[in-house]
Amino acid sequence: MVNPDFLALLTTLKLAALTTIILMFIGTPLAWYLANMQSRYKVIIEAIVALPLVLPPTVLGFYLLIVFSPQYLPGQLWQQATGQQLAFSFSAIVIGSVLYSMPFVVQPLQKAFEQLGEPLLEAGAMLGAGTVDRFFNIVIPMTKASFITAASLGFAHTVGEFGVILMIGGNIPGETRVLSIALFDHVEAFDYAKAHILAFSLLISSLILLALIYLLNAPKKSALKG
Repeated sequence: MVNPDFLALLTTLKLAALTTIILMFIGTPLAWYLANMQSRYKVIIEAIVALPLVLPPTVLGFYLLIVFSPQYLPGQLWQQATGQQLAFSFSAIVIGSVLYSMPFVVQPLQKAFEQLGEPLLEAGAMLGAGTVDRFFNIVIPMTKASFITAASLGFAHTVGEFGVILMIGGNIPGETRVLSIALFDHVEAFDYAKAHILAFSLLISSLILLALIYLLNAPKKSALKG
């Protein structure tokens, strides 16, 4: 029999990896759009993107749970297309994770794009590079560290999610039970030995990941000071 905590680990890694990939595909054009947007409505879009930073996860989870239910159009369409209910499924926690971790990917990329400046892009255009060429050959190489930071933060934040996952995914072993929920289960059952193992593992892995991110950005900071 497979250890339930090991299943929770696999589910967590699968969720975090898939969420990060989706966020990089969605967040990159969104960040680029916001970085170059001149409209007065920019602050509204930025506020919507950043909302998960201050919004209690249970609030987002509650409204997603309603939207995902068969009584509402998104849930109805999903059930008609797949034959399965969206709420309390792995797909539901992926969607919730993408929304809840969005600012951790978009904001680092947006700041990097804003600091890039126009001269480099204008020089590329003068040399005959198209929009796509300039993005892949100038923007991405110049902001590579920010892409790594954004992906790392999105992954780490998804690993640590609890409220949103519990609200829209429940606690289904092998499907929606992630490490944070497994930790809660151990504490609720007064099994502090297993809780300590999970908590300490999450603490150390988060600390290492953050240290690597700061290490990655350290040369850039020192170069600016010099």
